[in-house]
Amino acid sequence: QVQLVESGGGLVQGGGSLRLSCAASGSTFSIAAIGWYRQAPGKQRELVAVISSGGSTNYADSVKGRFTISRDNAKNTVYLQMNSLKPEDTALYYCAARLYGVSEYNYWGQGTQVTVSS
Repeated sequence: QVQLVESGGGLVQGGGSLRLSCAASGSTFSIAAIGWYRQAPGKQRELVAVISSGGSTNYADSVKGRFTISRDNAKNTVYLQMNSLKPEDTALYYCAARLYGVSEYNYWGQGTQVTVSS
């Protein structure tokens, strides 16, 4: 079992920055990748960024060059640094874990709200 807790959301003006944190606990050794997803009202959930256990990263085109995903293995924490925020980045942000040998993200945090004002 893996537990995930997000933090760091809030209200920020357009052009500003926020850093989200995703703290993992439990069987963290079994985590193959952690992804950040977001869902805005009336829209489908979107995968924003992923970091694998090997350190490789991938980003949605909409956030490339503005968001950076990173991790601190000693703290079992994954970060999402969000710069140059836009109103369209407003959403509920979730982190999710995919375990080795599994293709889906099966463990989810409770989400943290990010609101970007224009």
